[in-house]
Amino acid sequence: MDILAGLIQTAFLAGGVLALAALGEVLAERVGVVNLGVEGLMALGAMTAITTVVASPHPWLGFGAALLVGLGVGMVYAFATVVIRANQVLSGLALTYIGTGMAATLGKPVSGSPSPATFRPLDLGFLSDLPFFGRAFFSHNILVYIIFLVLPVVLHWLMFHTRHGLNMRAVGENPAVVDAAGIPVMKFRFWYTALGAALAAGAGAYLTLAFVPSWSEGVVSGRGWIAVALVIFAGFRPVNAVLAALLFGFVTALG
Repeated sequence: MDILAGLIQTAFLAGGVLALAALGEVLAERVGVVNLGVEGLMALGAMTAITTVVASPHPWLGFGAALLVGLGVGMVYAFATVVIRANQVLSGLALTYIGTGMAATLGKPVSGSPSPATFRPLDLGFLSDLPFFGRAFFSHNILVYIIFLVLPVVLHWLMFHTRHGLNMRAVGENPAVVDAAGIPVMKFRFWYTALGAALAAGAGAYLTLAFVPSWSEGVVSGRGWIAVALVIFAGFRPVNAVLAALLFGFVTALG
């Protein structure tokens, strides 16, 4: 039972990286933009988070800085693919190579150093002390609960239970008809692509501030590509994407 509890605990930790990146990709895919730059965005987010907490040891500051960097880079990518209408596949691959290269270069001063500030597990009182369930489900940091409980529910409600979500999905499925109806297709695509990039960078920050508390070149290790594949496997639905990430996290824990 202790081994199983440890596997579940690690599955949530490992799956959280993929889940946050996958949710960001869901946002982009739903408005008709394929972002293959997730790997580069995660590397930039991971490096930004570590360098920020080295300067000021506050994990939320590092996580916020990664989100802002991801948003800025995502806006550049959205400008290229949505406004200029550059090829999405080539632009995404370029973002991956540029992002990983910049992260490796700028992150050299902190390479191999442990993170001076990390997200610690929450103390949930008697829940954390429960046999089996305490370790498996109630001994995680706050990001795990946000990623697995809050974000997928909010995004599912937004996409499938609001008029805004209906317009969002229509932009990705039939942009010509939506544009004729007066809905700003370019605006939807631009901002949701940028927000998706911010979440991808946040996944990199989660990686170095909660899961593997250090930075080194190659720490992302292909997780960005796995996140893109998980989105397709999950049918572009946020709840399914998170569950798929948890499944992959469990496989990682078994390893």
